[in-house]
Amino acid sequence: MAEIAIFVFNPFQENTYVVSDDTRQCIIIDAGNYSALEDKKLSEYIERKGLKPVMAVNTHGHVDHILGVQYVKDTYNIPFALHGEDKFLVDSCREHGRLYGFQIDGTPVVDVNLADHDEVKFGDTVLRVIHTPGHSPGHICLYDPRGKTLFSGDTLFKESIGRTDLPGGDYSWIMKSILHKILPLGGDVTFYPGHGPQSTLAHEAMYNPFITEVINDEVSYE
Repeated sequence: MAEIAIFVFNPFQENTYVVSDDTRQCIIIDAGNYSALEDKKLSEYIERKGLKPVMAVNTHGHVDHILGVQYVKDTYNIPFALHGEDKFLVDSCREHGRLYGFQIDGTPVVDVNLADHDEVKFGDTVLRVIHTPGHSPGHICLYDPRGKTLFSGDTLFKESIGRTDLPGGDYSWIMKSILHKILPLGGDVTFYPGHGPQSTLAHEAMYNPFITEVINDEVSYE
């Protein structure tokens, strides 16, 4: 069973996840650590737990989610995985960062294009890669069918959804992603978003106003 550690980093209060299993291998999802103190907090946890990071994986390429990617790449000598359709966001992260007051010295190189992969593997854990465009063109979610857990990035939040007014965003696509790719995973799935608290898909089907406006009668959760 995977163990999930949650860190809330940078002024955008972004959720960074360290996901590990009994083999002590782990991946770092959406490394948003920005300050030296946040770098230390992340590394101290990894060291204390005796973990071996094997990959930095991003749900998408927005600047608040990639602030710590270069740090974890350099510190642990690991590859960076991202869907190729979001590479333009990473390539322009320094310019975008300046708009929000971030000083970004380098642009992390994307080593693994998740458009070419259906799964992310570490230790004994296999996470399904689900392409969920809408918040950004290359946004993906990571699903653990064994643990019934989903890392939803900025596609789905508790009782909300990700914004679609940024470059490459599209409201119709994010709703298609939620209704046709995420909700069918089942109401008993717990999801961990890019910002804010975790929730379940059953809760969102009942209380998320963006979903309840359009959800059809054929989708039900018992």
